[in-house]
Amino acid sequence: MYADADIPTEIQAALTSFLDIQQERLAAIGPELEEQVQAARDATSGGKRLRPSFCYWGFRAAGGDPDKQPILKAAASLEMLHVSALVHDDVMDSSDVRRGAPAAHRRFEALQRARSEKSGHGGDPVGFGIGAAILLGDLCLIWADEMLNTSGFDAGSLAAASKFFDAVRVEVTAGQYLDLVAQASGEADMDRALRVLRYKAATYTVERPLHIGAALGGGGQHLVDSLSAYGLPLGEAFQLRDDLLGVFGDPALTGKPAGDDLREGKRTVLTAYAVEHASEVQLTEFDRLFGRPDLDDDEIQLLREILQDSRAVQACEDLISERTEDALDALERAPIDDDTSRKALADLAIAATSRHL
Repeated sequence: MYADADIPTEIQAALTSFLDIQQERLAAIGPELEEQVQAARDATSGGKRLRPSFCYWGFRAAGGDPDKQPILKAAASLEMLHVSALVHDDVMDSSDVRRGAPAAHRRFEALQRARSEKSGHGGDPVGFGIGAAILLGDLCLIWADEMLNTSGFDAGSLAAASKFFDAVRVEVTAGQYLDLVAQASGEADMDRALRVLRYKAATYTVERPLHIGAALGGGGQHLVDSLSAYGLPLGEAFQLRDDLLGVFGDPALTGKPAGDDLREGKRTVLTAYAVEHASEVQLTEFDRLFGRPDLDDDEIQLLREILQDSRAVQACEDLISERTEDALDALERAPIDDDTSRKALADLAIAATSRHL
């Protein structure tokens, strides 16, 4: 998929090395903290490594030399940031599974339940699991900052990158809140769904990682603007694909139960389009079922049929194609001298948007 096929392996090595250091630090506080470190190790294993990859190729596009500068550790900080967001997201959504394993709060809940059963006393396992997962997400957020700032770049490069790193943390948190408000409203709002799409996904997954990499590589404003023209539509296409996978995806590939987004009542562009274009009968059924945590397989299938019959699925597929084409056109115009970087970014665009349902 990438021109440098060992990037995901190198990102994992950087994460493992960093967590080895954190394990020693936390062991001095108490052996109880081993549970947090091990949960972080498991949470940072696997995944698509898209954000570190975009950061790396943004660095290369700016002319950065990976043999002379520590870009991989800096890029890995974005994976740590991503894990922080996932852990908190799963708590807010009460999700049971992440990447084919128990979500962090369910993991801690099970640990506490086992301890309580063994000792015959103990606190509420559910409450413990939620609290422990929130703290894990907080730790990963702190560690992401530390990874970037101890990556080995000079102060000037770190200062240039930090403004983008600060921006992405604010934007993804704001996008997450917009998502929370959308779910709580119980209303389909295309404008809000599009804003969630941009700030919870597009800037966070593609644009800002590219900016951080470019800043570390010494790239100027013209390159940064060109990377935005590529990254924003691509990030939106990525999230549109992710929303389709959240409803129609194979759990063996997505690592999450099929239809979870329907049970959680995720107010996405997909569902907003369906509400705008569904028939009266379809809309009545959609409102009756959407967001119910106890949906069975037949009810999930009925909601899927409404999404398909209202042409919401096709509309999202059309948007994915349009946004991806816009991104690739912008990439062609970008001031990138390194052909390897341009090819890698083109390959990433396809990989991020053409995942199978």
